[in-house]
Amino acid sequence: MADTVVDAIVIGAGPGGYHAAIRLGQLGKNVVCMDRDEVGGVCLNWGCIPTKALLHVGEVSRHIREADKIGLKVAAPEVDREGVAAFTDSVVKANVGGVNTLFKANNVAFAYGEASFVEPKRVALKKRDGSTETYAAKEAVVIATGSAPVDVKAWPRDGETIINSDDAVRLKKIPKSLLVIGGGVIGLEFATVYTRLGAKVLVVEMMPQVLTGTDLEISKTMARILKKQGVEIALGTKVVSLEKTAGGIKAVLNGEFTSNKDESRDFEVALVAVGRRPVTDNLNLAGAGLQTDDKGFIAVDAQRRTPVEGIFAIGDVTGAPLLAHKAMKEGVVAAEVIGGDVSSAYDPIAVPNCVYTDPEVATVGLSEEEAKAAGYELRIGKFPLAASGRARTMNESDGLIKLVGDAKSDLLLGMHIVAPQAESLIGEGVIALEMGATLEDIGLSIHPHPTLTEALMDAAEAAHFKAIHVVNAKPKGGAAAAKAPVAAG
Repeated sequence: MADTVVDAIVIGAGPGGYHAAIRLGQLGKNVVCMDRDEVGGVCLNWGCIPTKALLHVGEVSRHIREADKIGLKVAAPEVDREGVAAFTDSVVKANVGGVNTLFKANNVAFAYGEASFVEPKRVALKKRDGSTETYAAKEAVVIATGSAPVDVKAWPRDGETIINSDDAVRLKKIPKSLLVIGGGVIGLEFATVYTRLGAKVLVVEMMPQVLTGTDLEISKTMARILKKQGVEIALGTKVVSLEKTAGGIKAVLNGEFTSNKDESRDFEVALVAVGRRPVTDNLNLAGAGLQTDDKGFIAVDAQRRTPVEGIFAIGDVTGAPLLAHKAMKEGVVAAEVIGGDVSSAYDPIAVPNCVYTDPEVATVGLSEEEAKAAGYELRIGKFPLAASGRARTMNESDGLIKLVGDAKSDLLLGMHIVAPQAESLIGEGVIALEMGATLEDIGLSIHPHPTLTEALMDAAEAAHFKAIHVVNAKPKGGAAAAKAPVAAG
């Protein structure tokens, strides 16, 4: 059978892949996007979207349980697992349907199947019926196959008692007790979900903080809030073993949480959330003349070109950070380069990261620890959410806004938020970093009142000892040190 010839092939229909395919279609390219699963990849079907739907259910459940605090008397919420699943499925289907509509509108063909390279610009697609079709790209192939949860061989996943994040989205029942192995983004998000839905949750993290790599003060703030909500957190602790029992799982823990002694705990379910790995297993990269590094990632340049002419790679297969919005931007860059835009490049100043706990955590730029390690003399502004009038009206006063700046130039280096809607608030930090804003710029900009965004302004003013809504620390060097600095540049 003759090859199906197209201008470009995109392997993977997740956020990066569908962005690349749609942009290629907009540029007039004849493109086929192929995936062994549904359009939307992990993000739309098992990750970003369904988990956020579950988190919303949990957040509403919390608001109902705490309604008496704002003068409302309502019955305690009862979780209808099938109803929650139906809501989550409807959200997923709507998003997947939206991408399919965009594919059609931009003349992007979608093909189900397992793709593998035959030659650098020739791909075989093993379809669901067992047959194989080959495609040839006249111009380029974009690899966008994403990542998958890391499986621990010692703890074989069965999807019911030992699960990964994909399974956690579609559990058949809410466990009475849940062990979460890993205190990173995925672990904390599911700890929040299942605590809200009624499970007793223990998070075990071998490192000395949750959200390793996040600003330490922000990490400690979030851990304190989670503990207040009923989530147990065991830091500096390892899971020595997991053993299936009649009632679920017996886990042996050892570390700071257990006074460095083996301690047995029983759970109905254990969620393994120790990270993700790039998915390149079945691509036959050798057929394309490509190889990966020792962690399985594909090397790319700023235009997302691999070392092989005409082959691009985007998203999680290219390395950290493994974030959907990073993949989306990379997909657009790759498409525009393929379309002939020699200036298009992936060169962000910083990439934001959001953790959809309740409240949320959002960060961009350097943490206090990273900035110190880089040799900066720091100017830091902090604003507790307890001092925010808008937060009080929402009955949401537990959180922190923290800005990290360079004391010499006053340039913003990093923004870190623990607050409701943090995922939206962080956009201001992204723009500020990209535009080279100073703390003074943020403080001088009039923010609407009463809002959560004005807490960013207050934090910037606090950095200069000028905040109105908190008591300012005394500046080193006296009153003269509190004067606004000369803006950088």
